[in-house]
Amino acid sequence: MSRGHADPVPGADRRRIPLIALFAAQLCSLGGNAIAIVAIPLIVLQQTGSPLAAGVAGIFATVPLVIGGAFGGVLVDRFGFRASSIAADVASGATVLAIPLLDAAGLLSFGALLALVFLGGLLDPPGDTAKTVLMPELAALAGTPLARAAGAQSAVQRTATMVGAGSAGALVAFASPMVALLADAAGFAVSALLVALLVPARRRASIAAIEAEPTDAGSSTAGFVAGIRFIARTPLARAVVLLVTLTNAIDAAGMTVLKPVYASRVLGDPAALGFMIGCFAAGALAGSALFGAVGHRGSGRLMFAACFVLAGTPPYLAMALEVPTGVLYAVLAVSGLAAGALNPMIATALFAVVPDGMRARVFGAITSGVAASMPIGAFAAGVAVDAFGLVPALAGAAVLYAVLGASPLVLRGFDGLAGARDAASVAPVEVVTVDAPPSRGAAAGRDEVAEPAR
Repeated sequence: MSRGHADPVPGADRRRIPLIALFAAQLCSLGGNAIAIVAIPLIVLQQTGSPLAAGVAGIFATVPLVIGGAFGGVLVDRFGFRASSIAADVASGATVLAIPLLDAAGLLSFGALLALVFLGGLLDPPGDTAKTVLMPELAALAGTPLARAAGAQSAVQRTATMVGAGSAGALVAFASPMVALLADAAGFAVSALLVALLVPARRRASIAAIEAEPTDAGSSTAGFVAGIRFIARTPLARAVVLLVTLTNAIDAAGMTVLKPVYASRVLGDPAALGFMIGCFAAGALAGSALFGAVGHRGSGRLMFAACFVLAGTPPYLAMALEVPTGVLYAVLAVSGLAAGALNPMIATALFAVVPDGMRARVFGAITSGVAASMPIGAFAAGVAVDAFGLVPALAGAAVLYAVLGASPLVLRGFDGLAGARDAASVAPVEVVTVDAPPSRGAAAGRDEVAEPAR
């Protein structure tokens, strides 16, 4: 066979390496976040024994996501997607590593723990935003359709949550939550190395084109406002942000207070929290793969609403009824299956309506917006459990999720969901071809829009 026929295959392989490396980096960093999601609430409950204290820790974990989301998109644009991803991973790993080190030295007070959780949460949104907005360019470089790449990215996120939560459960069971945090820090280190070595920076011409966009990005505030304005005048983006913002309050309540307290008090095994999250993530992984294969053909308002209700309501209802542990795990897996279709639907639609030069700002604003209610949810859950008990709080979460999840059936903003999906399947994505490789406390039950958050 001639050399001319042999060259395209290695070249195609080289063009796929950056996208694969990006997904691998997300697997490591998000897997580390999943470990922290399990470990941090258990550490707080071990130190204090108070659901309200866990709710306070949830505030310190989620408020930074609002701040980081507000300014992260503009900072990512200013310093570059690749550099921002690397810096965020290194800094997040350092804050996570500090927790077990201070504990070993006998210096980890509750206040110090809250401060480190806050710093870690502040650094997550810029890194997550950078990885999110890198994906369309690298997908085009690899010759991968955007809808398929979005489904693969969601599958990576689900896998990271499943592996990270399961690993955290095992580490908590056989060692301690502090040992689990050491694995978390290692995940961030590997993520930073993968992006540094295998993902190339955008060419200057591409960066100049973005800077030329009329977004009033002369300051972080102006860039954030530009993202908010775009969301406000785009019905689909506005509807998605509203829905996810409200349901994220419930997700934050579940992840920071309701599920940790349920695992500790009802199941009598703190390590069960990791397996609960892992079962949901395993179902979500299967749901993402199923959606990527066939589900995208029929996605629309009805499917979106059905998946939202099934993803959020049954787990809280099952816990309120105190079903057997095996049944609870099965319910979580089935709910995860429904949740797995949500992020690809949202991501594909948003990539179709958000222009390339606006993506970092818009997705940063979305990250901030959908995280805005999470501190309220975390604190409200701590107060509710202390005041009314765990079962009423769980039942209330189930009812609220059912009402909110069904809202796309009546809100007209979601009419554009299927249309945006169809546009994304044919819309070209601008990309610079190169030959070489170019919410810790927030990651609640659902992957948020910019990453994240099922």
